[in-house]
Amino acid sequence: MSAESYAELERRFARMSKVGGALGMLHWDQSVIMPAGGAEARGEQLATLRLIAHEMQTDPAVGDLLAAAEAADRLDPWQAANLRLMRRRYDHATAVPGRLVEALSRAVTRCETVWRTARADSDFPTLLPHLREVLDLTREAAVAKGERLGLAPYDALLDEFDPGRPAARIDAVFADLESWLPDLLSRILDRQGPPPLPTEGRFPVAAQRALGERMMRTLGFDFDRGRLDVSLHPFSGGVPDDSRITTRYDEDDYASALMGVLHETGHALYEQGLPKEWRYQPVGQDGGMAVHESQSLIIEMQACRSREFAGFVAPLLREAFGVDGEAWTPDNLYRANIRVAPGFIRVDADEVTYPAHIILRYRLEQALIGGSLDLADLPEAWGEGMEKLLGIRPPDDRRGCLQDIHWPDGAWGYFPSYTLGAMGAAQLFEAAQAAHPGLREAIGRGDFAPLVGWLREHVHARASFDGSADALLEHATGRPLDPASFRRHLERRYLG
Repeated sequence: MSAESYAELERRFARMSKVGGALGMLHWDQSVIMPAGGAEARGEQLATLRLIAHEMQTDPAVGDLLAAAEAADRLDPWQAANLRLMRRRYDHATAVPGRLVEALSRAVTRCETVWRTARADSDFPTLLPHLREVLDLTREAAVAKGERLGLAPYDALLDEFDPGRPAARIDAVFADLESWLPDLLSRILDRQGPPPLPTEGRFPVAAQRALGERMMRTLGFDFDRGRLDVSLHPFSGGVPDDSRITTRYDEDDYASALMGVLHETGHALYEQGLPKEWRYQPVGQDGGMAVHESQSLIIEMQACRSREFAGFVAPLLREAFGVDGEAWTPDNLYRANIRVAPGFIRVDADEVTYPAHIILRYRLEQALIGGSLDLADLPEAWGEGMEKLLGIRPPDDRRGCLQDIHWPDGAWGYFPSYTLGAMGAAQLFEAAQAAHPGLREAIGRGDFAPLVGWLREHVHARASFDGSADALLEHATGRPLDPASFRRHLERRYLG
């Protein structure tokens, strides 16, 4: 009977996965194309659908099927991994009552809508009551999950985004990073010399979009299974066979949108490369957000901010925008791409100062979830933390605590994934270069097949089989996450 129970679980989880994918697309629609006046109606629809999905996940029959299937002795390794992930998802879901799922969905929709205006107006007081509601409900869910899973509340939130990596492990990794990064930053700032020539001009949105789509095709993005759109905050979403990327354009600055597109294409390539035979099963889905961020950052930071890539893209930029001169040489573009300067905005930060942005958010959300920081004091705490970590203080909340969508959108515990992903990307790129010694030269020719092909085999095809980011890295590189790879990368690029 246990094998039959497993087969029924596969059918049930496939239905749940399809519903979850549809919910993700509805959320994307709301973020990108829904009129502002439709937010409340769409929020009600999403809340109801999320409650229905939650009821599907928490059906007591699923628990009975899991218990029966766990007695099976005829499952292959992928089925066994799938069953473990089914149990994890069931335990996460059943820890939270349906009324909390529904309330949190409504609160997030309201808060995200208010955030869009509050961010533009640098108006934290207007957002405060809505964000407080999201925080209170998130904390309630975190406590419930922690009690069910035997985790601290914040660890329970982290587990949703990066399975198997609790705060104690992240603290150790970040402590290692903090032990050498400030000195490295100081040496880089002393050494990097005068700024590159400015790449000035007017860069029409149509030309930027055409260039972005060209680069997406070069990387291997399948436009038969995805598209590029515009939103207030760049992101990648959807499902493997309907992958959506968004960016935002500034006609005075082509680089922000282009690098955003390259970053999000890394996410989308991962989704499009997940194994089709496990498409609607937990084991066939992504391995968590730290793995996801490693895939976006291996494309953006490791490959597309390299000297070789600058040589490839320079003539394409001159062609796309009708520009010429010393500012558009590969050397100047490379120096612009790796210029280090502390700044206020996380998404525009260079890779040396970026970890400080993440450590700040990590510590603040820990304090907010734990209750040692009141939400009303967030702007001041943000300014103090930024000043301590980077020596600068935001002049307003738009460039401070209002800049990110994550907390209004209910994504508490997500932020560490960015820097953990950057470290993982450096480690994976080292391994890919060892396997393909001509990898950098191929990038210089605009040939990403060696890199993407290696990722397809060692990361994308593994999906969630390994169970954690550390286990996946160990399979692909021979060791779990090791900050030394990130340090070597930064020293080679900026001091070599």
